[in-house]
Formats: sequence, C-alpha cells, structure tokens
Amino acid sequence: MSEIRPIQWKDGTLELLDQTRLPGEQVLLALDDYRGAVAAIRDMQVRGAPAIGVTAAYAVVMAAAELPAADKAAFIAGLQEAATVINAARPTAVNLQWAVRRMLRVAEAEAETEPDLNRVKERLLTEAQAIQQEDEDINRRMGDLGKALMPDGGSVLTHCNTGALATSAFGTALGVIRAGWEAGQRFRVFNTETRPFLQGARLTAWEFRQLGIPATLIVDSAAGLLMQRGEISCVITGADRIAANGDTANKIGTYALAVLARENNIPFYVAAPTSTVDLSLASGEAIEIEERAGAEVTHFQGVPTAPVGVDALNPAFDVTPHRYISAIVTENAVARPPFVESLKLAVGGGE
Repeated sequence: MSEIRPIQWKDGTLELLDQTRLPGEQVLLALDDYRGAVAAIRDMQVRGAPAIGVTAAYAVVMAAAELPAADKAAFIAGLQEAATVINAARPTAVNLQWAVRRMLRVAEAEAETEPDLNRVKERLLTEAQAIQQEDEDINRRMGDLGKALMPDGGSVLTHCNTGALATSAFGTALGVIRAGWEAGQRFRVFNTETRPFLQGARLTAWEFRQLGIPATLIVDSAAGLLMQRGEISCVITGADRIAANGDTANKIGTYALAVLARENNIPFYVAAPTSTVDLSLASGEAIEIEERAGAEVTHFQGVPTAPVGVDALNPAFDVTPHRYISAIVTENAVARPPFVESLKLAVGGGE
C-alpha cells in the first residue's frame, strides 16, 4: 500500500503536490516564499482543512525567514502582518486560522525570553513540523476509533476528498474507510465526483487506486437513487468547521447527502480532528461560507462547459445541521448527540 505525503519540508523549501494537476500529472510545487503558499491555498493547489492548516504553519515559517532578526517588536509586527495575509487565503476552513494562531503564540512567547530571533525562527520551524506530525498521528487515531462504524458486508458513500491529499497523511473520513479496510472489514465503497472542482473524481478515486481499495465513482446526483435502492449502508464525510452544537460546514453537496440519508434511514457520519471544532460558534449560522469564482462552474480546466456570459453561483461549502448527523469521529472520541456535550468532552481530551 503506497503512502501519500502531499506536504514536505526540505532544506528551507515547502514542497506541495499540486492537486490541480492530478490525476494526470504528479507535479511538485517548490515554495520558499509565504505568498506562494497563500496562492497555493487560495488556488486549491493544496486543499482540505488539515492540509491547509499544515501549509499555513509552514507559511508562517517562511514569513519569519524574510524578517530581519534585529528588532523584536518589528519582528512580531511583521509576522502578524503576514499572518493576516495567510488567514485571508480561505475563510471557511478553521484549521488555517487555528494553525496561524498557534504559530503566532509560539513566536510571541519565544521572543519574550530569547534574545536571538534566529533561534525563534528555528523554534517556529520545529512547531510547524510538530503540527504536521500531530496531524498524521491524529488521523490514524481517528481511523482506529471510527473503523467500527464501517459496515462489514455493506457499503459506504463518501463525498469530496478526505484522504491523505487533504491532510499531511492518512486522511480523515477516507482514513476511517482505510482503517476499516486494513482491519479486514469488507464493504463496497462509492465516492461522488464532487462538482464543480471534481475533488472526488480527480483526487479521491486516485487515492483509492493508490491504496488498492476498490471504489466506484458516481455523479453527485446519483446518490439519492442508490440510497433509495438500499445500496448505501452509511455516509461519511470530512468537515472544514464544526460549531459547538455539531452543525458542520463541509464541501457543497454535503447537506443534500445528509438530508437524503435521513430520508432513507441511513447513518451519516463526520470525521474531523478536534482542531476543526470551533466551540466559539454556537451554531452553523455563524460559519462564513466561501464564494468562489463562477468560472469554476462554467469552465473546467479552462474549457467552457456553459454558454459564454452565463451567470454562475459557486458557494464552496454548505452547513449540515447537527440533527442530521449520527456521530462525529475525532481523535479523542466518537461524539454522539447531544453534540453540545460530547464535542466539548472530545475537545477536552475524550470521555
């Protein structure tokens, strides 16, 4: 089984597997400037909430490297200015802001006691590498906790891309599927194509092939038919932000799948690290939904797929109300309703 590692730090350079080029080409981006990392996040060359967080951490490292090591106040101010730019790359994925805040806290704390700012820069690199390693460890724990939810002898449907490409390694919802498969459970896997950016068709299908897990690709609108026929045993997706009550923001189309699952008495699961849980938000109504360019709907890889001049609406995410979610798999616990209580316990370290 081939391990996929889309983010690597080598000798002062951040290497990202360019996800806009998959599955046709495996192209590495070599970045040594934080603005390049911001562009990669914004343009979805790197995507998935955990992967965005890891990339943002390294972006802070690169921003720090550009700043002179003479004046502490100017160093922190410059780092905060760069952090504002990094945070603006994509607004919905809370892991981005979480990672940047964590990096800034380290910089500020270290600068208080360390006279040599070059050592502070080294400490920031150590922290970014820790975030990356923690992400892989967290994903593997989620897989171990969530694999019991996978339907041995049944079938599972997943949406968008939640594998190693969306993280530093292993994956969230796809990681749960993988963990079940590696434990000897056997079930049929369906994955949506995920319009309009085709993360499911281009990325998830590619990952399943790399992992040797048989999977069947379907168009997004076929999910209801399969559920109605009794061909889906459960649905599992990732998340980009989870409110305190369990309302979950994820790739556009997730809400529709959750409603269809409820109508057909099918469990709907979410897998996400606790860094994706935002306890400061009481409900999903407060989650900002990213609106992307209409050209992603009217074109694919530069080729028009709609009449010239047609208007297109392109929300990147939707919010699934907690009442449609059967369980949320985190690295600390499998949270179940009422999520106001179980998520707080999970974020605090588990039950």
